[in-house]
Amino acid sequence: MYLSIVSALLLFGFPFIKTDVVDSFSKCSQFFLEGKPPVIPDILKDSAAQNSNRYKLICQQYQNAVRFATLYDTTNKIPTFSAYKYTGKGNFTKPHSRFRIEPELKDDQAKNSDYRNNIQMTRGHLFPSGHAVDLDTAKSTFTLTNAVPQEKTFNEVTWNQKKNNFKTHMDNNCINVNNKVEAYVVTGVIPGDKKLNDKVNIPSHMWMAYCCYNKNTGLWDTKAYCGTNEEKSTAAFNGESLAALQNFLKEKLKKNNVQLFSNKCK
Repeated sequence: MYLSIVSALLLFGFPFIKTDVVDSFSKCSQFFLEGKPPVIPDILKDSAAQNSNRYKLICQQYQNAVRFATLYDTTNKIPTFSAYKYTGKGNFTKPHSRFRIEPELKDDQAKNSDYRNNIQMTRGHLFPSGHAVDLDTAKSTFTLTNAVPQEKTFNEVTWNQKKNNFKTHMDNNCINVNNKVEAYVVTGVIPGDKKLNDKVNIPSHMWMAYCCYNKNTGLWDTKAYCGTNEEKSTAAFNGESLAALQNFLKEKLKKNNVQLFSNKCK
């Protein structure tokens, strides 16, 4: 079955995708600060899914290299979050790639057909191609396990502005001991109560956060944002602090505690 799916993807011009659904994020820990993924009670703890039937851990591979990590919710058919290391945007033209699927998830994921004939919702990246270090990494972000139904105007205006704003802040404030730009980023969603095509959950909110060390100040730097997934999007809380985002996620997800990064970024 797996081979037949891969053959079909190759037939239609998709790059080869290796199996990358794993049992622990320890297999792609390089995308998390100190190798420690977020802690979300009842969902993710100690690098492992707490309900492995529902939540799938994906070390996202493209062209024989692991590019980023995703926690995927097969019930809602959207990613819970994607995590990546930002090391500065590469000098390349933004690709216009087709969105791929993850062969190993089969029917437990969204399909391109779910987004057709809908002008209000677009396939919104969690790991944005505009934050990629090179062209192949940018192309790797075009997978439906890294996309959610995102309101078109929110995607093109507010969210796009925030992605660019984060990029500027990371370029200026995330300088490691080798004088290189380096930041750890997690971008995710809060599931909503509506579905696209009666199948794919439409998030009520989208959020992003980064944590990094700044050699120039000797301090750890963070920034966070969460906005409503709607045409006239509004911020979920005042300011852009990591603590505010974690408290908001705790409230909305009804969890005792949510910690996106290690203790260095409190």
